[in-house]
Amino acid sequence: MKASEIRSKWLEFFASKGHAIEPSASLVPNNDPSLLWINAGMAPLKVYFDGREIPANPRIANSQKCIRTNDIENVGKTRRHHTFFEMLGNFSIGDYFKKEAIEWAWEFLTSPRWIGFDPERLSVTVYPEDEEAYDYWRNMIGLPDERIIKLEDNFWDIGEGPCGPCTEIFYDRGDQYGDLSDPECYPGGENERFLEVWNLVFSQFNHNKDGSYTPLPNKNIDTGAGLERFASILQGVDSNFDTDLFLPIIERTCKIAGVTYKEDADADVALKVIADHIRTVTFAVGDGVLPSNEGRGYVIRRLLRRAVRYGKKLGIDRPFLYELVETVGGIMGVYYPEVVEKRAFIERVIRMEEEQFHRTLSDGLGLLAGLVADAKAEGRKVIGGEDAFRLYDTYGFPLDLTEDYAGEHGLTVDREGFEAAMEEQRKRARDARTETGGMNTQGGPLADFTVKSEFVGYNELVTEARVTAIVKDDSMVDIAGPGSRVLVLLDRTPFYAESGGQVGDKGTIAGEGFELNVEDVTKAPHGQPVHRAVVVSGTIRKGDVVRAAVAEELRADIVKNHTATHLLHKALKEVLGEHVNQAGSLVEPERLRFDFSHFGAVTAEEMAEIERRVNRQIWLGTEVEISSKPLAEAKAMGAMALFGEKYGDIVRVVRVGDYSLELCGGCHVTNTSQIGLFKLVAESGIGSGVRRIEAVTGRHAYAYVESQLDLLKQSAALLKSNPADVPKRIEALFAQTKELARENESLQAKLSHIEAGSLESKAKRAGDVTVLAARVSAPSMDALRSIADELKAKLGSAVIVLGAVQDDKVQLVAAVSPDLVQKGFHAGKLIKEAAARCGGGGGGRPDMAQAGGKDASKLEEALKLAEELVLKQANVI
Repeated sequence: MKASEIRSKWLEFFASKGHAIEPSASLVPNNDPSLLWINAGMAPLKVYFDGREIPANPRIANSQKCIRTNDIENVGKTRRHHTFFEMLGNFSIGDYFKKEAIEWAWEFLTSPRWIGFDPERLSVTVYPEDEEAYDYWRNMIGLPDERIIKLEDNFWDIGEGPCGPCTEIFYDRGDQYGDLSDPECYPGGENERFLEVWNLVFSQFNHNKDGSYTPLPNKNIDTGAGLERFASILQGVDSNFDTDLFLPIIERTCKIAGVTYKEDADADVALKVIADHIRTVTFAVGDGVLPSNEGRGYVIRRLLRRAVRYGKKLGIDRPFLYELVETVGGIMGVYYPEVVEKRAFIERVIRMEEEQFHRTLSDGLGLLAGLVADAKAEGRKVIGGEDAFRLYDTYGFPLDLTEDYAGEHGLTVDREGFEAAMEEQRKRARDARTETGGMNTQGGPLADFTVKSEFVGYNELVTEARVTAIVKDDSMVDIAGPGSRVLVLLDRTPFYAESGGQVGDKGTIAGEGFELNVEDVTKAPHGQPVHRAVVVSGTIRKGDVVRAAVAEELRADIVKNHTATHLLHKALKEVLGEHVNQAGSLVEPERLRFDFSHFGAVTAEEMAEIERRVNRQIWLGTEVEISSKPLAEAKAMGAMALFGEKYGDIVRVVRVGDYSLELCGGCHVTNTSQIGLFKLVAESGIGSGVRRIEAVTGRHAYAYVESQLDLLKQSAALLKSNPADVPKRIEALFAQTKELARENESLQAKLSHIEAGSLESKAKRAGDVTVLAARVSAPSMDALRSIADELKAKLGSAVIVLGAVQDDKVQLVAAVSPDLVQKGFHAGKLIKEAAARCGGGGGGRPDMAQAGGKDASKLEEALKLAEELVLKQANVI
């Protein structure tokens, strides 16, 4: 059975059991800082499990793409370690529980219509105290006692939050994978025979802060099954890598490398690593993550470089990983069309990274050669472990390559030091990373509040409504007096609740004898707008009739910015490329902020073109049409679905003429001309492959332009020019400054020559070594080096140490002629000793070095020390 068939059967089966089929979320977590990657099927559903949101259907199933990189070193060496995998899941949010979960799992696994496993090959594990699960397996399913194993580890608990026992289902792969006489050969033991295919977690307790456990009011089901494991069993192959999810990638790599799979163990490891890593990188780049030196981008860069290194082991010395993207798309594109649609972009990113890394490897070899040369010069036989680790971590240089190169030069590498540095980095990563975040305890005053609230704010900014609930100090109340901070819910409201990047409205809620200032509006777990307000005067009561009024001027600013955001999104795709995808946004009255995927800074020319295109749409005065459509129809129209958003069966479609078409629940202008003016004010990088643009519209754009004009007028006044001539005036000043700098350099060279001439007679000799250590007048380090160069030319063979004081700070420079470098004199070491006397530090090459110091009063002492060190070394020679 093909992997794609297994996935389809899973989703079809649970759809038949009344589950909503949730599409796979992006690998990049949405509004979840506790996760670097989506690493489990339930991760995108945490808002349902912790009660922040209530799903339309409490039964959910999915096939979720996931990334885990905690066991990266095992990839390719075991049958089932992967950095990218698919987790099949079915979930119940307070609906069905153990009985149905176990019953349906057995039906799916054993029914010939679905998976069709031989029931005799299945065993399960349960938590020893979970008699309920044991009873279902024994008496409802009919498993014999010997195939129901009780294990203490069968309890899912990640700390504070929901937790509970679990039951795991194992498939017996047969005698060839393990002898039952082995004490570890049982379901749940350390063996290859019994393969775990499904884990059913029963969330029925809350792990409290004090370590105690209390029953949850709503019990949940969270299950996970590995698609790759299913495929390995159903396709009758030895490992996940031999399934149709990996084998086409391995075969394509074999063709590129000119090798054969399963002929050489080391080559097989390389082929498996490449197949695994290219899947991860392809999907991550498709979801907008670009290689970088931080966060997710660093993970992707590391995987890419690791795959390149394994390619080299196969004899591939050119970029090739990008050629495998098409194969990944051929395997996965049926369910994940983005890897096919974005293929050209993904290939481009990977190829650029490969080419850069090939150059980096060359640089690494150059640095390694330098480390070898330094070791030999200093009489060492070992390259330091920290140096080897720096090559590995910064340049992707594998330790074995460093050891091979060092061995060719009669050196070894400090492996213990390397491992210590590696462990230190792992510790930093563990401290910085939280693999899974805990979930809030279920409950809260609005968790069970289901009274509906109608949003009328698309067309009305003022409406009459009735108070349906008041929350004060985290408790439902019937009355609130002056000064109270409250949450208020109404049966209908014009106030927009924060969502989709658009901030909540501000305004007032007033009734007979009372008034509230609404400061923000968010959503309750069941979706009703919640008005966060302060009672300014009087007393509000549940059931009161009120006048709810949105601050019109602020809403007018918001709708300008929201429609402009849609126009900006389209313009970015036109100017930068179709790979641009929204990665977050903020729409507030004063400005808009738009985060998007892109692999480099936006140039000034591109910024200007983006701004021009948006303003052109504004000045065309295009009507903004808003309609409701079935989700499938809207997507067929070409409407863009935005990052991290969940959509129902009926969606709101916002069309701006023939230019922009997006799914959006926010508030917009009715005609683009109402935006007035659009100005970009900032562009920056905020993470791996993510850029941020900020812009202003309407009156705020006018104010921005006025402020820029004021700056121009002030600059013109300072330059004694009119605004139109400011660029010419600045160019003239630059030319004048450049000429003065040239004159200064010429005078400085003459002064250096004179200074050097006066110092030549102060040089001392010890045997064949000439040393000159002196204080000079030099306005900068450049001037100091210039004097040293003059003296080198005059003295020939010599060690020169010069010092100067600038603004109470010491500057030092040392120079050693080539013949004396050969005799062991080292400018870097000499300058380091001298600078230490002045409370500073520095270093450099054997022939030239510079340093700084804090204590100018110790300069003469430092120079004397340098002279003594040279004379001492000369006398030894």
